[in-house]
Amino acid sequence: MKILLAVDGSDFTNRMLSYLTAHKEWANAGHAFTVFHAVLPVPHRAAAFAGPDLVHGYYEDDARMVLDPVRALLAEHGIQARFEHRIGHPAEEIASFAQKEHFDLVIMGSRGHGVLKNLVLGSVATKVLAGCTVPVLLVR
Repeated sequence: MKILLAVDGSDFTNRMLSYLTAHKEWANAGHAFTVFHAVLPVPHRAAAFAGPDLVHGYYEDDARMVLDPVRALLAEHGIQARFEHRIGHPAEEIASFAQKEHFDLVIMGSRGHGVLKNLVLGSVATKVLAGCTVPVLLVR
């Protein structure tokens, strides 16, 4: 199975990764994993003021801070994965990447705010569920 692991460096990502590594039916079953992180874009005016080199460095640093611990954890558990990051709104980027790359499943952590807070605040997980045709497994 081709599985996309959507990560953001939060405790919710850590819970999802703990679930994955604790269940051998996921971790060592011959699945092809891709770890994916979306970096929010720097506002246009701030990017123009900072300059392209500084903005590019910010994107690379953010991705490295999120992806490097995941890379180490998966390696520690013998799980091989491909690592990708994109610049854009996380929910849109996750859903788009999952569909374009023909993943069989997206696995991601979820805060579990509840219905009322999601109506007011929105949620990356809720937006991925709404915008993605690929099955999504949410780990709380």
